[in-house]
Amino acid sequence: MGNGHTGITRRRLLGSATAVAAVAVTGGTTTAVASPAQAASSPSPAQAAQQGQVPALWREFTRTPFTHPQIPYIGRSGRGGGAARFPRRPVVADVRDYGAVADDGTTDCAPAINRAIAAAGRAGGGTVLIPPGTFRIDDLIRIGHSNVVLRGAGSDRTKLYATKNLTELIGVYGSRYGGDKSSWSWAGGLVWLCPADRFATLTTAIKAKAWPFEGWTGNKRDEWETLTTVAPARQGSWTVTVADAEKLRPGALVLLRLADDADHTLLEHMAGGGPGPEAYYWDDKTKLTSYVPYEWPVRIAHVRGRKVTLERPLPLDVRPEWDPRLTTHVRELTGSGVEGVTLEAVETPQSPHLLDKGYNGVVFQCAYDCWADDIVVRHVDNGFGLVAASACTLRRTRVAGRGSHHPYFCREGSHDNLIEDFTIEQRTVPAPAGTQLHGINVEGLSSYNVWSRGDMRMGTFDSHRGMPFANVRTDITVDNNGRHGGDASAGPLFGARFTHWNIRVTNGRAGLMKIDGLAPYSATVGVNEVTEFDQIDVPDFTGDLHSRLELYGTTDVVRPRNLYDAQRELER
Repeated sequence: MGNGHTGITRRRLLGSATAVAAVAVTGGTTTAVASPAQAASSPSPAQAAQQGQVPALWREFTRTPFTHPQIPYIGRSGRGGGAARFPRRPVVADVRDYGAVADDGTTDCAPAINRAIAAAGRAGGGTVLIPPGTFRIDDLIRIGHSNVVLRGAGSDRTKLYATKNLTELIGVYGSRYGGDKSSWSWAGGLVWLCPADRFATLTTAIKAKAWPFEGWTGNKRDEWETLTTVAPARQGSWTVTVADAEKLRPGALVLLRLADDADHTLLEHMAGGGPGPEAYYWDDKTKLTSYVPYEWPVRIAHVRGRKVTLERPLPLDVRPEWDPRLTTHVRELTGSGVEGVTLEAVETPQSPHLLDKGYNGVVFQCAYDCWADDIVVRHVDNGFGLVAASACTLRRTRVAGRGSHHPYFCREGSHDNLIEDFTIEQRTVPAPAGTQLHGINVEGLSSYNVWSRGDMRMGTFDSHRGMPFANVRTDITVDNNGRHGGDASAGPLFGARFTHWNIRVTNGRAGLMKIDGLAPYSATVGVNEVTEFDQIDVPDFTGDLHSRLELYGTTDVVRPRNLYDAQRELER
């Protein structure tokens, strides 16, 4: 396909797409497909519900999977490029051997658990076991070394009972943008997966009230060095040409860094380009402009001369005016995970909006190729977080209890993550006045993230301004009763290539579900009939949005049923 990637060929993609569509439409295992005439005919609603329908957008996508104008290629999102299995690391520690005691309700087990995790880190990695029972923790749990897995006996058998919040444990955390907001409203976790050195610099700055930048290049965003500059390339390319490959090695993680220019052509490109983004006034969107340079972590697959093949296709064009380069970054956390645990915070009332104390769940920060599996968080301010985290998978996760501000948040330039088989339960107590419910949040130029197979009994699809782009929500049932947030200075709600595919809205509310009138170069496919009420948005960009709407007014009819799973099948 002229993209330098040898793992997927045009013939293989088309053949796989035919098989995927055939199985999805018939519901069986045969590879037989309908004739073109049959495919072009319009079945009755009853027939459609029984057989399913393959939209034109899917057929188009299989012809141009890496460069389709409305649908992003997210087949490599998640840990291990979308690998189905998580690594099984050998057991190197049991928290009981370090002093943890289950079920007595008085022993603070956090020191013992953290000692066991630290010992696993010193050993070069491995699994730390937490047996069945309830373990009180009066401090946060820190996973700061690569290849360390914290594994309980199952979320229904092992519980961590957290008695304190992050304000008590670390201190007040103000916003680097000013005001009286608490950054614990969108950062930090009581189980916090973050490189040890990065965690130390972050918490030192917080304690000093020097509110830090939270990403891959340090508290002041200046801890990086250039490895090489990069020649122009097109979005969707797997191979780039560099000026000097001497410092590049297969398997190494690098940052692709793209700076904006004075005319904001990078931001325009993220929005799809054309008259609308060109007419948009970017200069006063100071929070948005603070998010660039765009930094995209990616592993190097191959180096041949000055040709460098990446493990994922380029998310954007690479143009000279954006000073493209591959750079260093803070040392990443990689190969680490947390499994089989319920984290339950002491039940307190939900705080007023943006004043959270930090009863937060599981957060990944400066993490790459990490995961969570079979995790429940209960009575938390914020559930699961991705902060400058990329290529991570959250699988079989659940947010429960008294109600959360952000059940899931994805921010600070987080890319290529997969959240699948997730549940947001209905809150167990009414929301206090002045609180807010978002849902599945994405913001801050985060891109190519996927939310798949979700059961959202409350919340919304919270595109929280900061112009996230090329994200996918697919195969989700949602009671759409939340509201999005986002400061006006953070700019547009959506960039280009947002896709909502097979979304079942149980309360019929359109807001942030049917996005063809809001998001540029977007796709809304297979959404049941909805109407506007409560929070109603207007498009950020003028003119033709180049958005697509297919199979509107249907329920669970679109085939393939799950866009992420179907894209994964194209590679097999």
